[in-house]
Amino acid sequence: MIKHLLIFLKGMAMGIADVIPGVSGGTIAFITGIYDRLLSSINAINFKTLKELKTEGLAFVWNKINGTFLVALFAGIAVSFVTFSKIFKYLLEHHPHLVWGFFFGLVLGSIYLVSKMVKHWQWQQIVAVILGTAFCFWLTILHPQSSNNQTWYIFICGAIAICAMILPGISGSFILLLLGVYNAMITAVSEMDLTFIATLGLGAIVGLLSFSRFLKWLLDTHYEVTIAVLLGFLIGSLNKIWPWKNTIETFIDRHGVAKPLIEENILPSAYDNPQTLFVVLLVLFGVGLIVLLSKFSPEKDNA
Repeated sequence: MIKHLLIFLKGMAMGIADVIPGVSGGTIAFITGIYDRLLSSINAINFKTLKELKTEGLAFVWNKINGTFLVALFAGIAVSFVTFSKIFKYLLEHHPHLVWGFFFGLVLGSIYLVSKMVKHWQWQQIVAVILGTAFCFWLTILHPQSSNNQTWYIFICGAIAICAMILPGISGSFILLLLGVYNAMITAVSEMDLTFIATLGLGAIVGLLSFSRFLKWLLDTHYEVTIAVLLGFLIGSLNKIWPWKNTIETFIDRHGVAKPLIEENILPSAYDNPQTLFVVLLVLFGVGLIVLLSKFSPEKDNA
């Protein structure tokens, strides 16, 4: 029971991260030691498993796909989405420096831990880090698209975003922001728009079942190069979550409120009240929290 509660809490942490554009739930899964288990459990869900449901029974299939683990994890993610979407929406509007400072620290701590997983720094790993960093940095400077609420487009966005969500360093929420449906998603969750949520969720399921197999194959066959690419993703994502930003362009949401659309990073000195000390303390707290979590979460979690 305690093990399942721990998985639930890790799922909540992933959900909190996925709510924030610029932070990846995959990063949380990675540093809390459930990443490999998550990919293995998802990959166990296939047509062969459906056939075994008829021949071997539910108990066999449930054990094969690690059903209790998946239910506990995704329940935690769902609870976070419903519970924290409004909270972080408020915090980002009223205390953006502090929120971004905390998550900046989380990613910095993750970079430190992931870098230790690469045991042999040869030219392949160095090139992989550079390419991963460049790609993720490029994503962070793209201009978001205008909103498109057609069903087919929402489905595709769900499939693309879930691929990003399970990649450390690439934020699924930020991908949704780039695709122009992030604010519609937050509104749909807040107002329980089941049609929108179901369409986005179905796309996410299709994308998750497809992409996780490819990612698992990469980790099984090219482990250190893949880890180096993921490390690059984390480094590149720092550009998005820099705490001090200047809004260049805004948009008006469905409630008539102006929201940031395009932002640029600036120095704290450009602000009248940069809250630098508090931000630095939260950065250090984020780093310390990640290091602390790593002490209780071995790379391969069997909880």
